[in-house]
Amino acid sequence: MTRTADPLPDIPDKRYFTIGEVSALCQVKPHVLRYWEQEFTQLKPVKRRGNRRYYQQHDVLIARDIRKLLYEQGFTIQGARLQLRDKGRALASLPAASASESLAEIRKSLETIVAELD
Repeated sequence: MTRTADPLPDIPDKRYFTIGEVSALCQVKPHVLRYWEQEFTQLKPVKRRGNRRYYQQHDVLIARDIRKLLYEQGFTIQGARLQLRDKGRALASLPAASASESLAEIRKSLETIVAELD
């Protein structure tokens, strides 16, 4: 049951978003976002005075990922949870891999420079 989605609005360049703003950016109702917070541990807005939620940029991106998995790709809550967990693992392994590749490139460049100096 894959739906073609209208493009979501651009995310403004600001630090914190209210639940109403995230609701509009993700095109879901606020109660849906509150439900997703219970179901997906990755979605953790900061709570301040009076238990008001303030979402950061990464929270908005996670909410959009959840929306895409559930509404566009047809995953169940459990399936979407697994997809996000696997995506998190893949992202966690990327910096180490890219860092070692960068170090290898730097080493190769330095070896080339040393060889030219000799």
